[in-house]
Amino acid sequence: QVQLVESGGGLVQAGGSLRLSCAASGSIFSIKSMAWYRQAPGKQRELVATITSGGSTNYADSVKGRFTISRGSGLTTVYLQMNSLKPEDTAVFYCKAEVWVQRIRNMYNNYWGQGTQVTVSS
Repeated sequence: QVQLVESGGGLVQAGGSLRLSCAASGSIFSIKSMAWYRQAPGKQRELVATITSGGSTNYADSVKGRFTISRGSGLTTVYLQMNSLKPEDTAVFYCKAEVWVQRIRNMYNNYWGQGTQVTVSS
């Protein structure tokens, strides 16, 4: 089991910045990757950025050049630095961890945090 706790959300004006944090606890030695997703009202949850245990990162086109995902020691804490925020970035941001069950079979479980609200005013 892995528990995830997000923090850092809030209200910011367009053009501003926020830094989200996601702290993992529990069976953290088996984390395969971590990611940030977001869900705006009336829309599906979408992937924002991912970071693997090896440090590889990937971003949604809509946030490339503005958002940066990074990690603390190991993969127990993951950050999302969000710059040049736009009103369309308003959403609940969720942290997700992929945790290995059996690496040889590429089997893993997904764990989600409770989400943190980001609101960008125009």
